Amino acid sequence: MSLVVAGRPCLVVGGGAVAARKAEALLRCQARVHVVASRVGAEVRRLSGIVTGPASLTWEERPWRPGELASGPAGPAGRRYWLVMVAVDDPMVSRAVADEAERAGMWVNVADDAEACSFTLPSVLRQGQVTVTVATAGQSPALASWLRDRLAGEVGPEYSVLAGLLSEAREELRQRGRPTSGLDWQTVLDSDMLGLVRAGRVEEARERLKACLSLS
Repeated sequence: MSLVVAGRPCLVVGGGAVAARKAEALLRCQARVHVVASRVGAEVRRLSGIVTGPASLTWEERPWRPGELASGPAGPAGRRYWLVMVAVDDPMVSRAVADEAERAGMWVNVADDAEACSFTLPSVLRQGQVTVTVATAGQSPALASWLRDRLAGEVGPEYSVLAGLLSEAREELRQRGRPTSGLDWQTVLDSDMLGLVRAGRVEEARERLKACLSLS
């Protein structure tokens, strides 16, 4: 399951390097991020430079306060924070935030405390619109990162180009009133389209795709 956080208000409790990584991941998904921490470090502040589209980044330098999740910025349909991420050194604060988020019905992730999470974060490899994730059910983030890095050598930018070609074909099928769900996409992908893209023969790959789908 992938959560759609674009334009949604999200809270990050913590201002260090781990909190910055969590805030960055949210911002790259176009979330509206608010950071609360006794000290907001330079790593968080620098994230202002990657804010684009509907994303936003604000912060307050102060300790987290009980009741915080009932008083955050109003979100869509009158809701408060939609998602909470916690990255602080104090386990008691972490659990207090997690418990409050759970009572409020908000998604919550706590660094290094899988039992307190309502969702865990996989290691992510992105190539354009193609996303590959590796997860270990919270048991070993290091292993997830290691596997992701190994996969990075296999999944290059050609996969993003291939995804674009397939998206074009699906849209053309829809415009012609043809269903896309029953087609044999696996056979299309096994026709060495990826090899053509890797060789820089993108137009030839596009024509092969159209032939396989009877779009020529």
